[in-house]
Parts: sequence; C-alpha cells; structure tokens
Amino acid sequence: MKICGLQKTTLIDYPGHVACTVFTAGCNFRCPWCYSKELVLPELIAEQQEIPEEKILEFLQEKQELLEGVVICGGEPTLHPDLPEFCKKIKNLGFEIKLDTNGSNPKMLKELIDQKLIDYVAMDIKLPKERYATLFANRGIRADDIEESIKILKNSPVDFEFRTTCAPTIHTPDDFEMMAKWIGQDIPGRSPKYFLQNFRPGRNIDPEFEDLRPFDDEFFVAVLAKIKPFVSDSHLRDL
Repeated sequence: MKICGLQKTTLIDYPGHVACTVFTAGCNFRCPWCYSKELVLPELIAEQQEIPEEKILEFLQEKQELLEGVVICGGEPTLHPDLPEFCKKIKNLGFEIKLDTNGSNPKMLKELIDQKLIDYVAMDIKLPKERYATLFANRGIRADDIEESIKILKNSPVDFEFRTTCAPTIHTPDDFEMMAKWIGQDIPGRSPKYFLQNFRPGRNIDPEFEDLRPFDDEFFVAVLAKIKPFVSDSHLRDL
C-alpha cells in the first residue's frame, strides 16, 4: 500500500463510528474539481512522505480502545492490489472498515465484500452514465464498470451510500436527475442512500476551479426536489 496520510480521529467520515482515516496515493481519475490533487497527480505524490504500513498498524494497535473504525480513501484505494491483505490486517485488530471508492474496479470491490473485509462503502457517482466517456475518455474509465459496482453494492450485505460532489460548470440539475435515475433503478437489492456534497474551491486539479463559487442553498433545494422521486433517501451533506 502506498499511504501518504493519516487523520488520527474523525467523527464524521464513518457514520456512527469514531474512526481514523488512511489516505492512499494514486487515482485513475482526473476530476478537474478534485481538491486532493496531492494524492492524485504523480508529480505531487512524489513529494509526499510515504507512511509505512507497519506504522499505521502500530497506531491502530495502540488505539484499539479508542477507535471503532478505519476509513480507507484516496486517491483511489482499489488501485492497490494489496488492499485486501491490508484490510485483513486491520480486521484482525478488531476494527470495522469503510471504503471510499470511485467504483471503477468492481472486481476488487466484490472481492473485498465476498471476503467480508469491508463493512461500509461510500461510492462516488461523478456524472450521468452517458457522460463518463466524455470527461474521462483518455483515462480508460468504463461506465459499465461503474454500473457493475452499483449493482454489486445494491445486492451486497454491506452498508453503503452513493455520493456526488457537485461542481459548477460541470453539473446541471438535469445531470442530478439522470444520476438519481441511474442509481435508483429498479434492480434487486436495497434502496440506496444518496448524498450531495458541495464543491470546495482551492487546491483543485484544474486551477480554473479555484476561483469558482460553490452552488447556493436554493440550487440544492431545487435539485433535491428533482431527485427524491427516484432516490427518496437523498440529502445534502455539509463538509
């Protein structure tokens, strides 16, 4: 595992748990609005001080009485082939695990679920299915893989949520309706939770986003009214 960050305590990243957050480096997406570019862009990753896996496990062993869960995020954690083994080591210490993922590696997601190595998944829905090829055409991202991950989660025993970071100049109200229809379509399984979270300007991959103003409250009131007929458990999440 290439680990470049550790938040020692969080009360918000893992619902209902006192947790820590482990940040893995590397991502197969290049979302222009992303505000974690130091975990995405290779030239910035090279400047980060890597944290040995053993140090993370030592920290967790010391905090077994204080922490309940571990959030593994990125970057994109499922790019790391040794992620299942890392999760096993964490589970052996008695922690529950939340995985944050972009959903582009359904094979890894299924392996983690089948081996009971994760307990909660937050999966990003970046765009309507039809627009993935447009924005990520040069990244080899397949919308069918995203859809497969959606189906895996909806038919799995783990708790999960879908979420979208809402970016000005990228998303329109119609986009949110299309995304809600996509994740809320009638397939066997459970109804999803869907969270919208506002864009953060500053330190973005595309510098043009650094000066953009996030959406206002009126925008989200209108969007939530538009998507709730398709995903009733939809909410705005404060960051």
